Amino acid sequence: MPRGKQKKLKVSQAYRYALLAVLLWSSVATAFKLTLQLISVESLLFYSTLTSLIILFLIILKEGKLNLLFTYPKKTYFKLAILGAINPFIYYITLFKAYSLLPAQEAQAINYTWALMLTYLSAIILKQKITLIDYIASAIAYFGVLIIATHGNLNLNFSSSRGLFFAILSTIFWAFFWIYNVKLNIDSTIAMFINFLSGFLLLSLYILIFNIELNFNIKALFGSIYIGFFEMGITFILWLKALKLSNNNSKIANLIFLSPFLSLIFIHFFVGEKILISTIIGLLLIISALILQQRFKRVNV
Repeated sequence: MPRGKQKKLKVSQAYRYALLAVLLWSSVATAFKLTLQLISVESLLFYSTLTSLIILFLIILKEGKLNLLFTYPKKTYFKLAILGAINPFIYYITLFKAYSLLPAQEAQAINYTWALMLTYLSAIILKQKITLIDYIASAIAYFGVLIIATHGNLNLNFSSSRGLFFAILSTIFWAFFWIYNVKLNIDSTIAMFINFLSGFLLLSLYILIFNIELNFNIKALFGSIYIGFFEMGITFILWLKALKLSNNNSKIANLIFLSPFLSLIFIHFFVGEKILISTIIGLLLIISALILQQRFKRVNV
């Protein structure tokens, strides 16, 4: 095959993988909300984490990386186990709690501010400089959060103060996880498997210690498997493949901004939530802030 056609094919495949990943990620807020109407937060996390763990192990086997699983220093496994306590254990308990208290459209929109939280935690932990653009982007994004949380009334009467607290707290855990995760030089699938193994064992211990009863419901089980498969497992692999095949990662990365708007469509038709104008306005502010921050940093790299 001529080099030009080969290049076009790779780009085409990259976009297919990326769009599929975006479509799947867009559906998970709906899956969260529908499944949490049937079972508890702990039950959903248990079944979905177990699903993801099995999928990641099968991927390791398929890619012939089983031997690689045992080749890292003990210190690396310890760090990955600690990170597993954050994600999936603490992060998803916090996120699912937010979804159980808030309308799905609010929880998913607020969750997108994690990239801004990453900037501030990086400044504290990694001593990275915060620019004027970062402050402006944050002001715009969190004004968007205020619009969403108050349904456009711009007061402190939130639809759920606890839900808002858990939604913002989840962004702190997610950003914290990625700051330390990227510092480890390890195969991404192996790292995810160890994270999820650690998180699953801690979750199981938590359930035993506090004598938490796991709910069982066939519909909820399918929802949990869907979340474990597409939110926690294979979608991340699809996204990485898209980035590897692409000759312009920034164009691929920008596709992620389609996700929250597609998510609103799924939430409306499958969860039955009326999408509020305040949610759309707030979400547009959050996404605009993220694009502003991303483009400014790209110019200055």
